[in-house]
Amino acid sequence: MQTLRRARAATSVIFAVHGAVTGTFAARVPWIADHAGIGAGGLGLALLMPGVGALLAMPLSGRLAHRYDLRALTRTLILLWCAALMLPSLPTTIYLLCPLLALYGAAAGLADVAMNAQAVVIEERYGRSVMSSFHGFWSVGGLAGSAVAALAARAGLDARVHFLIAAGALAVLSVAASAWLLPHRPEPEVDAPPAFALPSRTVLPIGLVALCAVFAEGAGLDWSAVYIRDVLGGAASTAALTVSVFSISMAVARFAGDRVIHRLGPVSTVRLAAVCACVGAVTVVLGGQVPIVALGFGLLGVGIAVVVPLVFATAGRIGDHPGRSLAGVAGIAYGSGLVAPGIIGGIAHLSSLTVSFVLVVALTAVMGLSARVLRPAAAPAPH
Repeated sequence: MQTLRRARAATSVIFAVHGAVTGTFAARVPWIADHAGIGAGGLGLALLMPGVGALLAMPLSGRLAHRYDLRALTRTLILLWCAALMLPSLPTTIYLLCPLLALYGAAAGLADVAMNAQAVVIEERYGRSVMSSFHGFWSVGGLAGSAVAALAARAGLDARVHFLIAAGALAVLSVAASAWLLPHRPEPEVDAPPAFALPSRTVLPIGLVALCAVFAEGAGLDWSAVYIRDVLGGAASTAALTVSVFSISMAVARFAGDRVIHRLGPVSTVRLAAVCACVGAVTVVLGGQVPIVALGFGLLGVGIAVVVPLVFATAGRIGDHPGRSLAGVAGIAYGSGLVAPGIIGGIAHLSSLTVSFVLVVALTAVMGLSARVLRPAAAPAPH
């Protein structure tokens, strides 16, 4: 049991490292844009590239998880992800920035699938839900990375120096933690999945739930500050605080999520979460006042927090190739995150940002109505 507890702690560290790299990059995007000499339009194009890179790389994950020991694979890919943090700080033109951001996204996607596969193995050994807490540590890592990056930016530190220091420190932490990860290989009689495996038909309905949750998450993260500032006329500081309310709500809910899942089961948990998220999105649309809308964003964060961990846990139990199933769901989730900002912005351009969030209301409702696909498979009858 001590080995399992150590593996859980180590996997929590790996998730936090992954989140810290993401948060570090996100907070220094303005510096990266200035360094590459690009405006808002060019930056919008460049920021699509990490999602594109992840989508192209993730179908390879199933074969990698089949071929290599999961502990070694997770260690290698999280180190690759740490090293990839350096890439966005190097280019001085958009023509170099875009391909390097695609490579950055590919490293993110591959590491994401490997660490979630490790989390699925640990959850199976525990015999109860622990996946939500891992994603809670990802959120904490993201908040920590962005906070340190904000301090570095305030001090005027060159992002190349900042990223080098951050990547080195996070890599050392990853190497230390990965020694406690669980070794795991698929059964030898299981045939290898295709080298480039698209989501299977079984995974697609589960991916729909992920799509709804990640779209709502992207809308909250990318547009909450804009909503407070532009729609309600709130101060810039209040707008920034709303993003923090949303992110912290997600983190807190994820740490509480495993207990809720253990008590209610995955289907009822997602239905309850969808009600919370839907109420939050409706509050955003109808609130009309800054404190009420900020509360709405907090409820939206609480509602979607446990859904993605549950989706990954469910996908990891499907078929002979959990790595392929995880990659399929992760690809759909990344794709949703990729298109969400553009769709929200497009609707806002044609109508208003308030109307855009009516779509979030609809998707959170669909998330709840689709929750039954997360029902655990019945155990085979004894002979």
